[in-house]
Amino acid sequence: MNTAEHDKVMQNFRAIADAIATLFFPHAEVVLHDLRTQKVDYIANNLSKRGIGDESALEDMLSDDVSEVNIGPYEKLNWDGQKIRSLSTVLHDHNGRRLAVLCINLNISLFENAKAALDLFLSPSKLIPQPDSLFRDDWQERINTFLHAWMRERQLSLNLLTRDHKRELVLALHAEGAFKGKSASNYVANVLGMGRATVYKHLKELKG
Repeated sequence: MNTAEHDKVMQNFRAIADAIATLFFPHAEVVLHDLRTQKVDYIANNLSKRGIGDESALEDMLSDDVSEVNIGPYEKLNWDGQKIRSLSTVLHDHNGRRLAVLCINLNISLFENAKAALDLFLSPSKLIPQPDSLFRDDWQERINTFLHAWMRERQLSLNLLTRDHKRELVLALHAEGAFKGKSASNYVANVLGMGRATVYKHLKELKG
């Protein structure tokens, strides 16, 4: 498949992402990963604060050992501490070659106290552990998990963090190796509501 054909097919996948996100708006985010570039190609209704062009780390999805078409559902923790239920689907071209992975991320926090009619929908009985073959280097969720554990210990929330808290948190994240991901600095800056330059300033202090 040449580049023009590939781009046309990806545009169809983007339309599907928009349709799903529109149907479940505002509770669903749909992320399209391009297996050719191994980057995020498109995001419909961005809930995760990821960016187009972020590294996907989905090289394993090109392996012949991966036979699943639909992976999940599984649960993740979003940047704001809310629970996300995710399902990932491998998309192919007409020759059966893997082109992309479509990830549907549904915010279930608002449904957790719903009536009994939603119990079946929210049942965790069919959940599987987050697959190792998907996002093997999932720095995003590791940052989310550490960040919210750090705030719980101090009885803080994102909207209560002072500049000193944010500086302390950036340094704590660095000590945990959180900034090894290529897009980690941008992600932390977005989540904490800081300028990227401020994050770099705090990190530079460690070296100085």
